[in-house]
Amino acid sequence: MKRGFYTIMSAQFFSSLADNALFVAAVELLRSAGAAEWQRAALVPMFALFYVVLAPFVGAFADAIPKGRVMFISNSIKAVGCLMMLFGSHPLMSYAIVGLGAAAYSPAKYGILTELLPPSQLVKANGWIEGLTIASIILGVLLGGQLVGARMSHLLLGFDMPLISTGVDTPPEAAIASMILLYIAAAVFNLYIPRTEAPLQPIAHGVVSLVRDFADCNSRLWRDKLGQISLATTTLFWGVSGNLRYIVLAWAAAALAYDTTEASSLVGIVAIGTAVGAVLASTLVRLDRATTVIGIGTAMGIVVIAMNFISNVWVAAPFLLLLGGLGGYLVVPMNALLQHRGHNLMGAGRSIAVQNFNEQACILGLGAFYTGMTKFGLSAFGAITLFGLAVAGTMELIRRWHRHNSVEHREEVDRLIAIARSDKH
Repeated sequence: MKRGFYTIMSAQFFSSLADNALFVAAVELLRSAGAAEWQRAALVPMFALFYVVLAPFVGAFADAIPKGRVMFISNSIKAVGCLMMLFGSHPLMSYAIVGLGAAAYSPAKYGILTELLPPSQLVKANGWIEGLTIASIILGVLLGGQLVGARMSHLLLGFDMPLISTGVDTPPEAAIASMILLYIAAAVFNLYIPRTEAPLQPIAHGVVSLVRDFADCNSRLWRDKLGQISLATTTLFWGVSGNLRYIVLAWAAAALAYDTTEASSLVGIVAIGTAVGAVLASTLVRLDRATTVIGIGTAMGIVVIAMNFISNVWVAAPFLLLLGGLGGYLVVPMNALLQHRGHNLMGAGRSIAVQNFNEQACILGLGAFYTGMTKFGLSAFGAITLFGLAVAGTMELIRRWHRHNSVEHREEVDRLIAIARSDKH
């Protein structure tokens, strides 16, 4: 791998670490303030909001200026969201601003991989970047859980700045203040990301032109016989996994009577499994064989449903580990295939923006559904059942869709796979 790849990985680690620790701190901030359960659940769709709203613009923005600079700006926006949460803005609104920064960050983060590395290294690069991201999720969720716990919060709140009143008086506020330092660390790494030789693509003039350009890119990816399958798979995976992060917290509280600090460790177990699955996929699955993993999605849905019958943490842990492992092994090859097709069809930044739009729209839709059901009394057990059925059923439909393409459009599918197999430059 080129040296710049490791700088990208370092920046991604600290940014994602802060994102996930902040999520746990925001959940605890709402809980300690006596907010309703549905407001805590609403953190997930609020984070996804700007991914969907700004999708026509962030991809073009990432392609128009150097991607390292885009990532620096994005981390600065995330830090602003933290400050808003500390100084009086509603946590849901503040977390949406953090999501705004993440929405701008993602096309640059993934898009630069296709500019820096040859297609033959994309699966391996995705395996490492996803593995590191999952590691940051593990550590971030655990860090957030520990920072709002009694021991660490006591240490943080005992630190005083001379002659300055920070207004940080509670454990979740102390945890949120700590996240600003992590975003600053990520921004420092952003400054050292190399400028690639890929030409910058000027932004189309006017909102209407950008929306039209984005709609055309979205349509092109959905029409592509490999792009549509990989996009459908990653959309569903992230739609479900994005909401499972909160659902596992809610399930741990209902089934095991865990508090936020204890429940965060179970989210970490899912992430450990995902990291293992991601690394295995990066070494075992070639780009031209990515579609062979689709059937794993059905098994993932069944494992989700099985969680309803578990009330012991020693039984739950291996199930959560398996759930994460299946997801990691599924998403890494499909993500690499999607990046490869998108880069060939429309350019890196725009293709990642299309991917983010679809995936985050799924997170937003499923999150809004879960939030609504929670407000009207749906239990964590009911949510797990619905999500498991959605995963298993939809993945089976996607598998049949690809099989239909392989029969009805065999020549086109074979040609696209041949491109993935032979494109080494």
